[in-house]
Amino acid sequence: MKTDRDLLTCFEQGLDPVNLHKSAIPVSVLGYGEISTVLQVGEDHSMAYKRMPLFSDSAAAERYIEPYYEYCRLLTEAGLKLPESETFIVEVPDRPVVLYIAQKKLPPERVGHMLVHSLDQPDFERLIDLIHSEIIKVWSFNKSHKPAQELALDGQLSNWVWLDEDQIYYIDTSTPIFRKNGVEQLDAETVIKKAPFFFRFIVRWFLKDTIINRYYDPRQVRIDLAANLFKEQRPDLIPSTLEIINRRLPADLAPLTLKEVEKYYREDRLIWVLVQTMRLTDRWFTTKILRRRYIDILPGKIKR
Repeated sequence: MKTDRDLLTCFEQGLDPVNLHKSAIPVSVLGYGEISTVLQVGEDHSMAYKRMPLFSDSAAAERYIEPYYEYCRLLTEAGLKLPESETFIVEVPDRPVVLYIAQKKLPPERVGHMLVHSLDQPDFERLIDLIHSEIIKVWSFNKSHKPAQELALDGQLSNWVWLDEDQIYYIDTSTPIFRKNGVEQLDAETVIKKAPFFFRFIVRWFLKDTIINRYYDPRQVRIDLAANLFKEQRPDLIPSTLEIINRRLPADLAPLTLKEVEKYYREDRLIWVLVQTMRLTDRWFTTKILRRRYIDILPGKIKR
């Protein structure tokens, strides 16, 4: 991979996070994550850039990079396919340090949440079976490596890219959630500090006690995958999804039910709406009251 570091520096210097169309270098949003925004920068169609303005200085960004690469290595060791990636720290005077994770761009029409609107039923079932096989790999890895190493995974549809018959890639690697000897390697406080100070106690509770833990729970990861079909307005596909997943569940896991999938989706949507409302409120307060530059790129509307 050859990524133009100067392009990212010039882009960050001329970026208007609130009014992207006014940025000096053209940019389009490929997706929104909980702590990053995925961008196409300029005319470079070969890369997806995950922008993470989380850090007070370059040392903090460097500390994040080390577990990121280790997480990618462990996922690969578990048998998952990941796109090539690089990391770049961009420093602009008088602004927070930004970490960019540059990931080789895979065909957007082959991302899971796009495929559910175009595949016929047999191919859709093949997609779910492939994703579920990758999930199984992660917990097989955990079974043989705990407590020394334990991986977490966000299994939702938008994190998978199906290229051909048996080539499926996992692309959500920017949040390195894994444990070593039972100790969480993600520096949650780095993420929490990004939240408005008057909401941090809520974010701390959600992040540490709710959000992170569910990515270590093999049932909840599977439920999240099925619940994602509500978000994509394809609830008609949930029964077959549950049938595929339940067919290959380990003996120690209870079968998934439609009722708990519905409950999970309602709770997940509530969390997402709350977080996005906090961020939009913070942007309004920062730009309108304090008259300061806002550093994040946010979705235009709250929906999940």
